[in-house]
Amino acid sequence: MNQTLTPSAASLPTPTPALAHPWGLLLVILTAPLLSVLDVFIVNMAIPVIRADLHATGADLELVIAGYLLGFSAFLITGGRAGDQYGRRRLFVLGLAAFTLTSCLCGVAPSIAQLIGYHFLQGVSAAAMLPQTISLIQVSFTEPQARNRAFGYYGITLGLASMLGQLLGGYLVSTDWGVAGWRLTFLVNLPIGLVAIGAALRLLPETPRNQAQHFDVGGVVLLTTSLGALLYPLSVGRELGWPAWSLGLLLVGAGLLGWFWRQQAALRRRGGNPLLDVGLFHYPSFNLGLGTLVFFFSVHNSFLLISTVYLQSGLGVGARAAGTTFVFFGGGFLLASYLSIRYLARFGRRLLQFGLMLMVGSLLGQALWAPTFAASLFGLKALLLLYGLGSGSVMPSLLNVALRGLPSHLAGGAAGVYSTFQQAASALGVTVIGGVFFSLWHPGQAASYVHAFRYGLGLDVACLLVAALLLGQLPAQQPDTNQAAIPALE
Repeated sequence: MNQTLTPSAASLPTPTPALAHPWGLLLVILTAPLLSVLDVFIVNMAIPVIRADLHATGADLELVIAGYLLGFSAFLITGGRAGDQYGRRRLFVLGLAAFTLTSCLCGVAPSIAQLIGYHFLQGVSAAAMLPQTISLIQVSFTEPQARNRAFGYYGITLGLASMLGQLLGGYLVSTDWGVAGWRLTFLVNLPIGLVAIGAALRLLPETPRNQAQHFDVGGVVLLTTSLGALLYPLSVGRELGWPAWSLGLLLVGAGLLGWFWRQQAALRRRGGNPLLDVGLFHYPSFNLGLGTLVFFFSVHNSFLLISTVYLQSGLGVGARAAGTTFVFFGGGFLLASYLSIRYLARFGRRLLQFGLMLMVGSLLGQALWAPTFAASLFGLKALLLLYGLGSGSVMPSLLNVALRGLPSHLAGGAAGVYSTFQQAASALGVTVIGGVFFSLWHPGQAASYVHAFRYGLGLDVACLLVAALLLGQLPAQQPDTNQAAIPALE
């Protein structure tokens, strides 16, 4: 789980008149982060069963998760700007409807290839509805205390969605209601989506539109194509023995990224509205914050993938028991998220570094005691609680700390770029770290399960240590306590 969402990078939301039922509106728009985070955790719990039912390879499983993140990352900024131009209510409803539809398509997908494609489209749908949530909170809660409460409920929703996803995923996968349990993990979005769409049409007001801005269609196409050209061969190349086309596609992806950079720089010089403001990279603090974010989020989804596969396919733990085990991670995350927002002003980046060290300690403990989890899950539950406490100490406040070194007029654009890189980094972590894990995983050889799990955790630890070092180089400014902390999307 993957993702920090902010108002559109292009412009801040325009105030709207006071609403008669703002908290009812909040309840409706929080279905967007609920469904998007729920989908990440619930699908992770179903991955081992999907592999068996659809005869999927390790590369296929990586693409199921990475495809969603790719669709999300490539269209996230575009989704925010579309809300500014065409109306946030309209984009929220359309995105929610598309998310519900693609969830159903995933649930009835007859092959792994179709599941990958539909899940990618689900990510695109999430990119349409999620930015509207933050923008609608900004324009609907103009009083600072009420806005802080609204963002606090947003963060709580993320934590609750992570726990519910793990618990519900484990339960649904282990049920038999005449349809494969893993399909229910997608189809469960149908009733939630239909109720949310009806409530949104009734309660959400439309916001003023900004007709002056234009989409950077070329940037969206180049970014999506380049990321796909890089992530696809990284996922499937290992299992195919790295054929020439996979290496060539990696070079094409790198070339397209270079073209994307030049196209964005040229558009900025002409006074256009680029997807990526390359001028941000002139600030060392921005580069350090971006590097911290990339290494941190490379760990998040890759850890969920390899730990779920190890627990269910390696140790033979049932899906329901595995889901209950991972609830300890969600509980730790929820508690630490609440505390980190309260104490960030006092401890600043040191709080985040402490959280990273808690995560490192948890991963090292899991690597050391991995073979013992087959006999008892008590130790794993304690370590997952520790990991959740560390992750919750970092994720909600990372963006706020990273943006402190930038001029205030650049904060909106920087936050949009961070959001995009966050999703891309999550996808990259799944393909690279997940790829190493599956390359060492040999079905039927019990020793390889522990070996693969330890190598995957080792790479996660290395990424977290680099993130901690980069975080230490950020300006030691204290966050503005008057600014609402915007939680990150997992």
